[in-house]
Amino acid sequence: MDMYNNMQNSSTVYRASGNAYQYVVLQVVLKEQFWGTGSGNLTELESVINQQASQGYRLHTITTANGGSKGFMGGDRIQATMVFEKIV
Repeated sequence: MDMYNNMQNSSTVYRASGNAYQYVVLQVVLKEQFWGTGSGNLTELESVINQQASQGYRLHTITTANGGSKGFMGGDRIQATMVFEKIV
């Protein structure tokens, strides 16, 4: 059952660039819970936001899109795209 829970709670973080720019764009792909509603791993989204804040960025914009299902027992995907602005 642990393997199923790990798959169910996994998310993926994509960074647009590896450089320290004025703006940073990140995309976090969250998996919806298989039963019920809501994401099982919002703490990972919170962690990404706090990590950027610790590097001197603030969340400027966030958008979400439903990424659809990845197959049997895969659950839906929510793609959160975030733009962080460097605090000067």
